[in-house]
Amino acid sequence: MLDLVSSNWAFRGIVLLLIFGLVAIAVFVVSGIVSRRMRVSRELATLGGDTSSPTNESLTRQRSEGAWARIVREVEKAGLNLGDTAESEISKQLKAAGYMSTSAPRAYTLIRLMMIFALPGLFILVSSFQSEPPTLTRLYFTSAFLALLGLYIPNLFVRAKAERRRAEIVNGFPDCLDLMLVCVEAGLGLEATLDRVGREMASSHPRISGMLTQTTLLMRAGASREDALRKLGEVAGVDEIRSFATLLIQSDKLGTSLATTLRVYSSEMREARRLRAEEKAHRLPVLLSIPLVVFMLPTMIGVIALPAIVMSIREVIPAMMGDL
Repeated sequence: MLDLVSSNWAFRGIVLLLIFGLVAIAVFVVSGIVSRRMRVSRELATLGGDTSSPTNESLTRQRSEGAWARIVREVEKAGLNLGDTAESEISKQLKAAGYMSTSAPRAYTLIRLMMIFALPGLFILVSSFQSEPPTLTRLYFTSAFLALLGLYIPNLFVRAKAERRRAEIVNGFPDCLDLMLVCVEAGLGLEATLDRVGREMASSHPRISGMLTQTTLLMRAGASREDALRKLGEVAGVDEIRSFATLLIQSDKLGTSLATTLRVYSSEMREARRLRAEEKAHRLPVLLSIPLVVFMLPTMIGVIALPAIVMSIREVIPAMMGDL
């Protein structure tokens, strides 16, 4: 039986699939037991008067949630707990990338689990249709590498998206400050200024417009200026916006001129943006030297030295051989 399994690719694939299935079933059963215990604990807490149960969600929130949130809810109802010990850190990374939903960390965990099993499964499926199937060792190590890759690809994607979002906010915020300065000098208050600038920048800088609109709605809903501005800094996840929110809070408490504060901070941010552009410009010669050395320098050396080499082969070497 062992000789048949080791010599036949089909049997090797079936054995690997059986092992994979047994491991997946064991993980599913254990997670189901743990999640059932947690669900019983939550139900007992609900009966004891806990009002934070998911059953108290509003109908508006249930209608506005996305497809991934519904998938996560159905998966957790099936018994698989998608909670993570580092959920606060994951939530912070996802908010920096623009995912503000409360179900985003669990959806992120679900996607990572799917990628861990999907990439090796796809590789095994593709390998089964090849004329010369890979060896068992290669299949094992390649599947393990693809599983690790599937574990880290979502993390890399979230980090790249967070960096792009941060760059868009930082590059567009000086324009926002200029518009706010014009509105303040025209006589508008802080709430009216945020609302006006948020509507004006809806097409040019939609991310900044959404944050300002959210801050305005918080103020209209009864939140204090300090709480709304601190929420703006937390939602943005950018140091420049946090500093701006702190500056506005201090200016409001101390009674200093809001126009002067905006003018000074706007000039500082524009200077910082100019310095970043100069830094990138100064890096270009160093970055361009790499392809020049790798691709153009060998070609130039070959063009310059090739005639001398040909002449040496045709004339110098035969002359030296004739003298010998």
